[in-house]
Amino acid sequence: MAQSVKFADDALIDEARAVADLQSRSLAGQITHWARIGRAIERSGNFDHLKLSRVLAGQLPTAVLTAEEKAVWSERFLVTMSDPGPGEETFFNELRKSGKAVGLDGSGKIVYADGTPEG
Repeated sequence: MAQSVKFADDALIDEARAVADLQSRSLAGQITHWARIGRAIERSGNFDHLKLSRVLAGQLPTAVLTAEEKAVWSERFLVTMSDPGPGEETFFNELRKSGKAVGLDGSGKIVYADGTPEG
């Protein structure tokens, strides 16, 4: 029985579409394939979701993860680090306003928040 599912992750859908073309699958077939792989990994006994969650929370080192868990950790870590955490946007906006923020221009010279180059 076919059912519709909405995904909020456009990047996942774009990647699934690209891989589906390469693998001669439909988009739905590719997503189903990935879901079955994920289910198999979780059932394999080589994947401990609780342990993975503890590593992501910084309660355990990554060294305790299996290869399968590290692959999932890596992807989740990148997603987590790509999004600003609570208060980060406010902090960096205030830092920019203070004039104390710095960055590098295209040539590698330090540039202050107000756009003036160093020195």
